Amino acid sequence: MGSSFGTGFRVSTFGESHGVGVGAIVDGCPAQVEVSLEAIQAQADRRKPGQSDLTTQRMEADKVEILSGVQHGKTLGTPIGLLVKNYDQRPGDYGEVLDAPRPSHADFTYLKKYGVKAKSGGGRASARETAARVAAGALAEQYLQQLCGIEIVAWVNSVGAIGSDVDVNSVTRADVDTRAVRCPDPAAADAMEARIREVRDEGDSIGGTLMCVCRNVPAGWGEPIFDKAEALLAQAMLSIPACKAFEIGSGFAGTELRGSQHNDPFTGGATELGTSTNNSGGVQGGITNGMPIVFRVAFKPPATISRPQETVDYEGNAVTLQVTQGRHDPCVVPRAVPIVEAMAALVLADLARQV
Repeated sequence: MGSSFGTGFRVSTFGESHGVGVGAIVDGCPAQVEVSLEAIQAQADRRKPGQSDLTTQRMEADKVEILSGVQHGKTLGTPIGLLVKNYDQRPGDYGEVLDAPRPSHADFTYLKKYGVKAKSGGGRASARETAARVAAGALAEQYLQQLCGIEIVAWVNSVGAIGSDVDVNSVTRADVDTRAVRCPDPAAADAMEARIREVRDEGDSIGGTLMCVCRNVPAGWGEPIFDKAEALLAQAMLSIPACKAFEIGSGFAGTELRGSQHNDPFTGGATELGTSTNNSGGVQGGITNGMPIVFRVAFKPPATISRPQETVDYEGNAVTLQVTQGRHDPCVVPRAVPIVEAMAALVLADLARQV
């Protein structure tokens, strides 16, 4: 149950960090959708490890294989199988966690739930699982582009206390990918990259935020009560490893405004209404209003660090835990960009199937 997402466009993922591979089953994609494996692979390449010195040095090709559901470049309407094999497997690097749970990681909670210690760098809690989501999300994005020209762009908004200034209306993926940190603000990107290298060299980690805009989403998608468009987006984003917060439109900053300042006045004619501002973030009453959907997500510092940490083992004995061999990201936000885009695409594809 916990490994599936969506209803009309449903995705189930499988696999562990240091197992044979990870993959996804996509059910509910309509027939006759043109599928570009190259476009799927391009998104997988943006997520894969070892891209720069800012990320984990685990080396994986992350080659996506389509196992079923696609013929002659088009979907059949049947379940689509996607697989990404693991090659750089080193479960032995995590021997320390067999005796003591890593602080703020899922070692302890997984043991309490399943009664098993995952000897594989976190098992399903590892961000390795998101390779399957990105492949499925890239497929969903192709469906959305062909359906109504939806465009999804995410970028790094901040690292630690270092913020950026990016035009949400014009930013493109090409702009985002000009820097390894995936922030299209050059001055901010310089500072962010320097900060990530600093904490990496200290054996530590740091968090950050991502912004995402979804353009050309039609008005009328979403439900007014429990399945609000923003509620589904929030669930999707908070399901990403290390994601700790979600806000849409004005978010928390909107609490400091008056209604007269925050309201979005309508503009346009009877057949094509829009709003002059977008504090609502493209959603009103849980239903899309045709304006760009704009949201921000926050990621905590990665839990696995190489600095010694005072904690206790599974027996309650005080220990000094130091993970000396496992490979990890000092900051997850550069590689989280395509993951956020993928989860947004899966939400919108599911909403599209429910219209």
